[in-house]
Amino acid sequence: MGRMLRRRTPLAALAVAGLTLLTPAAAHAEAYTPGSAGLGDPYFPHAGNGGYDVDHYDLNLRFNPKTDVLKATATIAATATKNLSRFNLDFSGLNVRKVEVDGKKAKFRRKGQELTITAAHGLAEGGKFTVKIEYDGKPKPVNDPELGVTGWIHTKDGATALGEPDGARTWFPVNDNPKDKATFAYTVSVPVGLTVLANGEPRNVGIVRVRNGWSSVKWEMREPMAPYLAMVAIGKFKVSQGVAAGVPNITAYDPVLAKTSKHLHKTTAKATEWGAKYFGPYPFSSTGGIADKVDVGYALETQGRPVYDGDVTDDLLIVHEIAHQWFGNSVGPQTWKDIWLNEGFATYAEWLYEETHNGPTAQQTFAKLYKNKGAFWNLKTGNPGRNGMFDWEAVYQRGAMTLQALRQKIGDDTFFELLPAWAEKHRHSTATTRNFIDLAEELSGQDLDPLFNAWLYKAAKPKL
Repeated sequence: MGRMLRRRTPLAALAVAGLTLLTPAAAHAEAYTPGSAGLGDPYFPHAGNGGYDVDHYDLNLRFNPKTDVLKATATIAATATKNLSRFNLDFSGLNVRKVEVDGKKAKFRRKGQELTITAAHGLAEGGKFTVKIEYDGKPKPVNDPELGVTGWIHTKDGATALGEPDGARTWFPVNDNPKDKATFAYTVSVPVGLTVLANGEPRNVGIVRVRNGWSSVKWEMREPMAPYLAMVAIGKFKVSQGVAAGVPNITAYDPVLAKTSKHLHKTTAKATEWGAKYFGPYPFSSTGGIADKVDVGYALETQGRPVYDGDVTDDLLIVHEIAHQWFGNSVGPQTWKDIWLNEGFATYAEWLYEETHNGPTAQQTFAKLYKNKGAFWNLKTGNPGRNGMFDWEAVYQRGAMTLQALRQKIGDDTFFELLPAWAEKHRHSTATTRNFIDLAEELSGQDLDPLFNAWLYKAAKPKL
């Protein structure tokens, strides 16, 4: 076009030149668009946000159990996946005091669980940026009538943070979707006399800074972690340390639970080493567990260090949560409808543990459950619906039955090759049921769609 216009008058040429200079700039500006307020998860469509991937969370927390006030700064390192004019984080309840992007003050607004941030400049695709958010207040957990209590949960002597499925947003700004894994670092300050536990390992082991009646400790999770698996526990704990499967084993329990929790350390080590035998190398830099009086009615497989609510009297519960470190944590679900990949596998680990420790075989457990009659046969294990995602019979048990049916179909040799292969193929990533079927078909050389359709996607009792 420029060549065609070269004979115009100087004034006209200047006008055209002006337009030519403005057009790319205008197009460039138009290319910067908002990130989406949600990632389209079928059960939690507004959880997570589009336009960027988080690389690292650095959380500086100061919590006073006497007042229930949390004062914090979250520094989030991320990479833009498109040209961003603004972006969202999931964050609920607490007061945002200040937001900076790359060291410059940024505008922000709140609506529901969305914190929308507009930087002083557009964020270019592929570019790395840092968000710093100062906030405070009294965190409140999410209390869902179908899914239970999750988030920052106050205890008698402190607090414990549990995030599944969408509770992380109650205590730090987050891209709260299991697909966006990141590394984590924590600096936690609490009144002297209280202990702080978190994912990963303590940094500067043995160094606790004390100032004006407050102590500060640092923890770091070096492997990628889905935000719902982030955990901090504050209170009075009896801590034990050792080694299991070649990594540190750090466990703790509230002293009031001593009678039922003293075996936690030893059983955690045993379960970790057993899992490494059947599922492949343990995927994280430490293992462990915490028994605390959280009053939520469930245990949660928080990464590297599960949390058990109250008395830990069942060794199989420990096996279940440790198995999640391979299945659910390291290999995470891409969407929540694939929750059976977490819970079915961990439940099957219980069956396999019993089988290998002089208990009933997995096939005997399968046969006993198959005789049961109930409405759970009418729920699709591979897509149970939001309110059915933690259904014990339909997701946990029928999920485990799916794996036993698969074992019967492809034989022990291929099945026990499949389990560690699955853990290795998607290590520190996410996957779908389709990915699992494809791998099972690849290793077995069989068409397995009919089996999985019957066990996962039909609301009926499969025929044997």
